[in-house]
Amino acid sequence: MKDLALQSAIIPKESPFATRKKSKSLTIGLPKEISYQENRIGLTPDAVSILVRNGHEINVEKGAGDGANFSDEEYSNAGARLVYSHKEVFASDVILKIEPLVSEEFEIIKPESTLISTLNLPNLSKSYFDQLNDKKITGIAFEHIEDKVGDFPVIRAMSEIAGSTVLLIAAEYLNSIQNGKGIILGGITGVPPTRVVILGAGTVAEYATRTALGLGADIKVFDTHIYRLQRLQYAVGNRIFTSIIDSETLSKALEDADVVIGAMRGEKGQSPMVVTEEMVSKMKPNSIIIDVAIDQGGCFETSEMTNHREPVFKKHDVIHYCVPNIASRFAHTASITLSNIFSPFLIKTGTLGGIEEMIFTNKWFMKGVYTYKGSITNYHLAQKFNLRYRDLGLLLAARI
Repeated sequence: MKDLALQSAIIPKESPFATRKKSKSLTIGLPKEISYQENRIGLTPDAVSILVRNGHEINVEKGAGDGANFSDEEYSNAGARLVYSHKEVFASDVILKIEPLVSEEFEIIKPESTLISTLNLPNLSKSYFDQLNDKKITGIAFEHIEDKVGDFPVIRAMSEIAGSTVLLIAAEYLNSIQNGKGIILGGITGVPPTRVVILGAGTVAEYATRTALGLGADIKVFDTHIYRLQRLQYAVGNRIFTSIIDSETLSKALEDADVVIGAMRGEKGQSPMVVTEEMVSKMKPNSIIIDVAIDQGGCFETSEMTNHREPVFKKHDVIHYCVPNIASRFAHTASITLSNIFSPFLIKTGTLGGIEEMIFTNKWFMKGVYTYKGSITNYHLAQKFNLRYRDLGLLLAARI
């Protein structure tokens, strides 16, 4: 018996297979937005419930969901931990918010934590990134995050809302109560239809075109790329006026337009300015410009950023609506949409072992990361702000 025991002890055993790194529990903070008139929140109570069941801890600041009509009780019942101060929620390892950090939030955010928020590049200075670098924050600009097929899921989702909304906004300022032109958006029997010009042929244009067609408006769509116009034509299923942007055709369309929607997004952070002040000055009095691309600088030379309290101004007797966060007008719908994107992303992040693993495992994801432990990883941001830049290939190789 003794010999058998000795024999079994010296028999070599197979080496176990390498096992996958265990999932990591995330501590996620949902602060109450203190930026002016931002009502959205990144996770709904239903999403919080799913994340909690997956082992994550969610800290929700009291009143954070009020603007989107999600109560503290709903979050508490979903398993979130309610906290009662801005400082306490910023002690979380991952901060998920909508607007970029403001000055008082820089003082309380924990060093080496992860910030997931919008970037709103035209409104930020070099000092914003310097402060992130000083605290070694991993910053994820969710409007720049790409999925595996090269789409921007957050931009598309918010663009769907904006595209469906812009015609409703235009209708508000065309009526006589708002000292507009006093015309109905669309057309009725015996009355010429409203003339709508759309700059850009992306998601905003698609949904705005669908709405305008349903109302009976006369539509003209301009873009710099013929394939986008072809794709739009196919998506809406109707033959509409489309044109490549050139000064003469566009200028004539603007002179006749009742509503002009700017929806051209830039490929390198800034939207192209395609309408000059001279072109705006030739538009009809009380015509409406809605610059959906104002968060990237705007498509019109006369555009200036406004807010929901004072959304419009007049220049050359043309009404300008230049609110950057249009989707915040419908905060409940927008929050559900954002939550549908963020909750599976956060679950996958925990499964992979944390934010760092998520970044390095998914190369396509890297384009949304603008600082990583004090180094800029987005080339265009590094160029714009003349900040430190570590080559993505080297950064990835360091983890292999």
